Amino acid sequence: MRLISCALAGLAILLPAVAAASQLEEFISAAGGADIVILGEVHDNPVHHENQARIVAALQPEALVFEMIPQKKEDTVNELRSRGADRDEIAAALEWDESGWPDFAHYARILEAAPEARVFGGGQPEADVRRAMVEGAAGPFGPDAEIYGLSKPLEAEERAARERQMVESHCHALSEEVAGGMVEAQRFRDAALADAALWALTMTGGQVVVITGNGHADLEVGMPKKLRHADPDVSFVTLGQLEAPAPDEAAASFDHVIVTEPAEREDPCLQFRK
Repeated sequence: MRLISCALAGLAILLPAVAAASQLEEFISAAGGADIVILGEVHDNPVHHENQARIVAALQPEALVFEMIPQKKEDTVNELRSRGADRDEIAAALEWDESGWPDFAHYARILEAAPEARVFGGGQPEADVRRAMVEGAAGPFGPDAEIYGLSKPLEAEERAARERQMVESHCHALSEEVAGGMVEAQRFRDAALADAALWALTMTGGQVVVITGNGHADLEVGMPKKLRHADPDVSFVTLGQLEAPAPDEAAASFDHVIVTEPAEREDPCLQFRK
């Protein structure tokens, strides 16, 4: 693995479409001085990606870190961008259609919002993620595991709470054993994203914007916790983008929160019921 807070008031707003310009401007103003800006999302919500693109266009960061881009493909993406490759070329190089992520157009607009930014991948090999589920996060992460707090097991109360949340978010279709493995996989991914963000900050010397799911952007259990552990002097700000109805307590998980209408989709629990 490569190695090389800001305290902001929570803000919850219900927005039926793209966030009102004044609210995005407020977040952009708060994020301007942060070393790392973490933009959460519900992956298949187009409004969330439009908001991310508008924030990135305003900030013009030196680096963009994507959860969705494998670390091993980041050099390819940067080479393609340097020679003016279009969306389709980049998507093909990333084998996006086989990746399981939503339409590449959602993320292409973010890339195009900062054409000079260097891209870093936060995605890790599936083999390592599966290994984390079986062995725990520290093993596949390697010798830097302690830097990100992976070498110390979670406290029993926190582990139980995170396992419950994992079961609930998967429509109560997971066994306790599988839920525990997925918590370890999440810790592994969180640390990998934090590592990628710190590496991007080191390599570019400028502001880094991270594009990721809300779970990874969570202040208490996601990559921000790993950042604090690895380098307490690095400043960051997080944005959670949630869908209505969002519980009031969700605002405490992020520095800022935007709540939008849900994207149109099938019931996500259908696949489990089948």
